[in-house]
Amino acid sequence: METWQLRAQFAAALSRMYGAEVPAYDTLVAVSAEVNADHVQRHPQAERLGSLARVTAERHGAIRVGSAEELTDVADLFSAFGMYPVGFYDLRTAASPVPVVSTAFRPIDPDELARNPFRVFTSMLATADPRFFNPDLRSRVETFLSRRRLFAPDLISTARRIAAEGGCPTDEAAGFVAAAVASFALSGEPIDRGWYEELSAVSAVAADIAGVRSTHINHLTPRVLDIDALQQAMTDRGITMIDAIQGPPAVAGPKVLLRQTSFRALAEPRRFRDADGSVSEGTLRVRFGEVEQRGVALTPLGRERYDAAMAESDPAATWHRHFPADDAQMCADGLAYYHRDDPTRPVVYEDFLPASAAGIFRSNLDRDTPATGGPDETQYSRQWMADRIGHHIHDPYELYEKVACS
Repeated sequence: METWQLRAQFAAALSRMYGAEVPAYDTLVAVSAEVNADHVQRHPQAERLGSLARVTAERHGAIRVGSAEELTDVADLFSAFGMYPVGFYDLRTAASPVPVVSTAFRPIDPDELARNPFRVFTSMLATADPRFFNPDLRSRVETFLSRRRLFAPDLISTARRIAAEGGCPTDEAAGFVAAAVASFALSGEPIDRGWYEELSAVSAVAADIAGVRSTHINHLTPRVLDIDALQQAMTDRGITMIDAIQGPPAVAGPKVLLRQTSFRALAEPRRFRDADGSVSEGTLRVRFGEVEQRGVALTPLGRERYDAAMAESDPAATWHRHFPADDAQMCADGLAYYHRDDPTRPVVYEDFLPASAAGIFRSNLDRDTPATGGPDETQYSRQWMADRIGHHIHDPYELYEKVACS
């Protein structure tokens, strides 16, 4: 069984597990499928950004880990599914800072993306940043993280072997996929209430990462062709969505990059251990249902224009000062990637936007605490992360250039 087949099984099994844990996710998937089918029926050219079958099957997941050692295990595990780190995202620099740095694991070859485009946006707690963690708390967090093991050693060693061999025997596949999926299941182990609340005072995301002894899926994201219709359809079903769709505004002309929304994080029952050792029931709001609409990938010049457009007080009103209204001109101006054999066929954006990711995170929190002032004296960067995890982190622009030239 080849890695892409394992990836397809992994994505499907995670989806089943997450649907059992968060039933509203299944509603989101069903509504997304309805929106996609309706959109394709009304817009004959809609599938130029991906076939209905691919878009409807498409998912991205999100997980959070606490250290470079844990991120190394994630990188090794995902390599068995043909998923490799692409891009470096520093959510500490977003308008709504979150104390994490991130990468995304995904297929990098166009044929592999066509077979199954599963991605996992993976965030690592930035414990070295004194704006979030004072020396005492940093020491205690890192000690806590060093004492837990998110993935069984034999699972990681098996993943490394499968990655090296490009697949595994069919009779081994089901067990490997099941073990990988189980690593991301929501744990029923009681949470130390005092420790969790101390971390929550720094950031709810920090508490979700280092306040528990396991990791879990934070969301699984279906893809839609009309996110505004999806937002309205979910609202009509009585599901509370976040206030604003994240990313570019809804405007006429080529859809660019990525727009995202989600239903609000739900209060999920969790057990807590108090200082006296007693265990009581409670709830946490950390997991939510995200959905995304993907557009054309922008070139570096296009990203400069995008940043300028988004800095305007009303980006929708001034959008066309920065971008033309048709694909041909977008291509001619070198603002976005299109296939060389068909300069109006867009190269789909396969990655993420740190501002949107941070906005989704923060929109789903009941409260959060801003970072303290001071300079960033940490070493976090794409090269730092690549060196620590022992995997090359691909440059998204280089990947899009290859697709456009193919």
